[in-house]
Amino acid sequence: MNDVCPCGSGKSYSQCCELVHHNHATAQYPEQLMRARYSAHVLKLVDFVVNTYHSSCNAEHERAGIEESINLDWSKLEVVRADKPLSDEGFVEFKAYLLEEGIEHCMHELSRFVRDDGLWYYIDGVFPENEDAPESTATAVKTEKVGRNDPCPCGSGKKFKKCCG
Repeated sequence: MNDVCPCGSGKSYSQCCELVHHNHATAQYPEQLMRARYSAHVLKLVDFVVNTYHSSCNAEHERAGIEESINLDWSKLEVVRADKPLSDEGFVEFKAYLLEEGIEHCMHELSRFVRDDGLWYYIDGVFPENEDAPESTATAVKTEKVGRNDPCPCGSGKKFKKCCG
């Protein structure tokens, strides 16, 4: 597959997220894992997403909600900032866009990753304030500010933290 990677890096999938999808250990930084997790949503790789949650998240018990999240129409990823951590904790701020009934929604998150036994894992995230939302765009962009205990916007009926969060 030589198509452009869904994560928006500009690289081919085979030179980007596919490497991490086949070997989790190739994600040397949280940003690489976050991009691979986004691409896994686009490509419907449920097992990869479940397996890259930290074990404390009990993602296997939330598999149905994760599958619902993956089945959404993810359209674009924008990395706002990412650190190259000096410890076993790292952060990536991103905006992931999805289309629902012709409306583009944005999930803006500051994700926390931890390194455990040499591998990076997603553990949790917070939703920063959207201080620079565009006044007007050609495509309507609706930013969902979802709290961890709010119902998940994917419609699963679960709390966001137990589903797409």
